[in-house]
Amino acid sequence: MKSKRIIISGATSGIGCEIAKIYISQGWKVGIIGRRENLLKELQDLNSSNVFVQAMDINSDNATQQFQNLITQLGGMDIYFHVSGIGYQNTQLDYAKELNTVETNCKGFTRMVTFAFNYFAEHGGGHIAAITSIAGTKGLGVSPAYSATKRYQNQYLQCLAQLSSMRKAKIIFTDIRPGFVATDLLNDSHNYPMLMNKTDVAKAAYKAVEKKKRIKIIDWRYYFLVAAWKCIPNCIWERISVKN
Repeated sequence: MKSKRIIISGATSGIGCEIAKIYISQGWKVGIIGRRENLLKELQDLNSSNVFVQAMDINSDNATQQFQNLITQLGGMDIYFHVSGIGYQNTQLDYAKELNTVETNCKGFTRMVTFAFNYFAEHGGGHIAAITSIAGTKGLGVSPAYSATKRYQNQYLQCLAQLSSMRKAKIIFTDIRPGFVATDLLNDSHNYPMLMNKTDVAKAAYKAVEKKKRIKIIDWRYYFLVAAWKCIPNCIWERISVKN
């Protein structure tokens, strides 16, 4: 890749911030997106000449215009890395939390990824990567909207991969599916098994994109867990009590 230009959404904290640090250290031109401009500016200070900031909410109506402004600042885009997302453990089914999750993980995700797809289709190809989750494998009763929206993301990327092939658009897709990661997304009041370090997850995600992996489950423990989940019939799965 000659120009080495990447835009990362959700770069203010967690996995997105760690991924941005990796690409900055590798000398890429990096565009970073997030709602908290002060945190984006801290990343920009790592290499002010190569890091470009766009404070924005992916749920806003003018998000795609701001996305295009950032692409223009970089002089183009070779990779779009979607990390933005939210989720809750919500056994009480607080509808506001459920709808907020759907708004960000479905509507916001679709807005950004389809814009990136159309940009790459018009400019000779590119690479779309996204942090989804192993939660899309099976519906988790403690996190209904989160599980469902991650399944949506998995399927949507697959649809776009097929569409790219149909249109000969030369767009590569990488669906990165981590398990539980120690970030602000997780509520500290709950216990999570096999908790992973965000820096290690970011490194694995970076390698998956560099190798142009289509789907990457992080890490090996979750690879076997997902394989086991897939073998459980729904009639049994739906009677399993998942504690929060």
